[in-house]
Amino acid sequence: MFLRSNIIRLFSICIIISFVITFLIGVLPVSLDSCNCENFIESSTSTKNIEKKKYFIDVNKPKLAILVPFRDRFDELLQFAPYINKFLLKQNVPHDIFILNQIDRYRFNRASLINTGFLFTKENYDYIAMHDVDLLPLNDNLHYDYPETGPLHIASPDFHPKYHYPTFVGGILLVKREHFQLVNGMSNKYWGWGLEDDEFYVRIKNAGLQIQRPKNITTGVNNTFSHIHDRKHRKRDTTKCYNQREETRKRDYDTGLNTLKYNITKINQLIIDDTNITVLNIQLFCDRKLTPWCDCEDKYETVVAANANSKKTNNNPSNKKRLK
Repeated sequence: MFLRSNIIRLFSICIIISFVITFLIGVLPVSLDSCNCENFIESSTSTKNIEKKKYFIDVNKPKLAILVPFRDRFDELLQFAPYINKFLLKQNVPHDIFILNQIDRYRFNRASLINTGFLFTKENYDYIAMHDVDLLPLNDNLHYDYPETGPLHIASPDFHPKYHYPTFVGGILLVKREHFQLVNGMSNKYWGWGLEDDEFYVRIKNAGLQIQRPKNITTGVNNTFSHIHDRKHRKRDTTKCYNQREETRKRDYDTGLNTLKYNITKINQLIIDDTNITVLNIQLFCDRKLTPWCDCEDKYETVVAANANSKKTNNNPSNKKRLK
C-alpha cells in the first residue's frame, strides 16, 4: 500500500514537471539562434521602411521632367542618370528622366531636342529641367523646386565651373510649363555648339519673366558642380559655315515650338543602376533655305570643289597667257 502511494505521488510529480517544461518551451525561445534570426528579419524590414520613408515622394507636388539633350555621350549618361535620380529623391521631387537622343545626320541641335522633349512631356509634367548630361550638382542646397514665379537657373554663373557672365542660363535651367509655352520654347536655328541658351535668355527677358537663382549657397565655382566633360575626348562642334555666325547672333522671332519639325522613331525604357530612364530617338529636320549650316559638310565640299577648280584654272597655260 505504501509502495503504491509513493508510485502515484511520483507519477503526479512527473506530470507536473512535464507540464511546467511544456509551458516554458512555449513561452521562451528554443535557442538563441532562432531569437537572433527573428530580430534580424525585423531589423531588415525596419531598414527598408526607413529607406522608403527617406525617399518618400509626395505625388501631390508638381512633377518634373528632366530633359537631357544627347548624342554619343554614353559614358557620361552611366554616371549622370543614377546620380541625379538619387539627388532628386533626397529632395522628394517627383521626376522622370528623358534622354533626347538625336539620331539624324545633321549637326547637334540642343534647343530643338529640348523643344521635342517638352512637347512629348507637357501633358503629364508641370515643369522641365533643361539639363546637360555632363553637369552634376554637388551641393544639396541646390533645390530643384517648382519655379512658380520665373525660370530657376540652378547652374548660376556665380557657381558654374566654367561660365560666369551674368546673362548665362545654360547648364541646368528649370522652367514651368506655362512659361516655356509663353516664350514659344527655344529657337530651332542653332545647329552645332553654343549661343542657343543666350538667345533663350533674351526670350525670357522679352516675356517679362524674372530669372531666379539659388540662394545661401556657401560653396564656390570649384565645388558646387562636377563638370565631367572631357574636352579632348568630346570635342565640341564649334564650326561656323555659310552665314551662321551673323545670323545666330540675332534675336529669332520666327522659330520655336510652333515651327519644330521632328519625328520620334522609337521610345526605349532603360534601367541604369536601378534608375529608370526613357530614351527618345529623335529625328530632326532641317530647312536648308533657313539654316543651311545644319550640315557644314556640304559647305566644306563646295569650298574644296571651288578651290580645286581654281587650281585647274590657274594651271591652264591658256589661262596664264590670258592673265598676262
